[in-house]
Amino acid sequence: MSDVMTSLAYLHGKPTATGCLKAKPEHFFVSETLDFTPVGHGEHFLVRIRKIGENTKYVVNELAKACGVKSRDVSWAGLKDRHAVTEQWFSVHLPGQPDPDLTEFVETHEGIDAILETTRHDKKLRPGDLIGNRFSLVITDFNSDDEIEARLASIRDQGVPNYFGSQRFGRNGNNVVSAREWGQNKFQVRDKSKRSFYLSAARSYLFNQVLSARIESDMVQTPMRGDMLIDSAEQLKLVLDTAKADEWLSKGTWQISGPMTGDNALPTEADARKFEQNIINQEPDLLAVIRSNRMRHDRRALMLYPQDMDWTREEDTLTVSFSLPAGSFATAVMRELIDDTSNGELDAHIDQ
Repeated sequence: MSDVMTSLAYLHGKPTATGCLKAKPEHFFVSETLDFTPVGHGEHFLVRIRKIGENTKYVVNELAKACGVKSRDVSWAGLKDRHAVTEQWFSVHLPGQPDPDLTEFVETHEGIDAILETTRHDKKLRPGDLIGNRFSLVITDFNSDDEIEARLASIRDQGVPNYFGSQRFGRNGNNVVSAREWGQNKFQVRDKSKRSFYLSAARSYLFNQVLSARIESDMVQTPMRGDMLIDSAEQLKLVLDTAKADEWLSKGTWQISGPMTGDNALPTEADARKFEQNIINQEPDLLAVIRSNRMRHDRRALMLYPQDMDWTREEDTLTVSFSLPAGSFATAVMRELIDDTSNGELDAHIDQ
């Protein structure tokens, strides 16, 4: 696990169980769920592909060739890691053209396991067009005490910190290192892809630091005066009365949010703003990068609640399945469950 993750606080205490995450690609399965129902007609050919050992952008390029279009005519809703089995949607802009025959595409690409579904839609897929993802993770060399069932139940019932996973920060956290150096004007970043990676890493790192500090202060589920609550539609509500906020939180509709730092002022007030600003100010180089690129402030829920979570254990193997909303990370769930002995990174869900 990269250094940017090891220092973060645990909600359920540091796990004592050990195991190997993703020893093989087939030990990590993820399936996308779109946030809309395709209309069945239109200029955009939608195809759901099961891939193994291939990254999203490689499939985009190869699918474009198979359909006789340019790569820019193929789009997707969410990036997925290469080292996994993923069921993923793509759209191809094919106005006035028939549905392509993808038989040869499957047969000539070892990493393309199957075409699961095809349809048409009147709009192309865009990043974020997902309601969530369904995961099934196989943990091998699993070793735990008798408390593991209780820990699994606690994760299911009480949730986990909504941390950004290690894949957001690059290998060994190098994207955060580069973002700091960029903020120190050690180099200029002209490549759009690198700029995006470094900015995302900077904002995600600051969010994780605020979240970790709230856990350590036992305030991750206790509202402060001036907090911003967030609901599933990303509407925000300012906390003026903490007793009233406790009532809103108890109904499960609202959650406490943390900062996705921008160049504008924090929308929180009073105690919450002071708490967040004190932590953010500890990273002036990351702040410099965010502000110089005019990033707009956003908010993200502090807690993550796995849905439809279940698990089975067979000797030294544990299989855990759950669904998560788009933009959240399976790593956040696994981090609270086991100490990963693989020394690898669980990179199968890159944020939407």
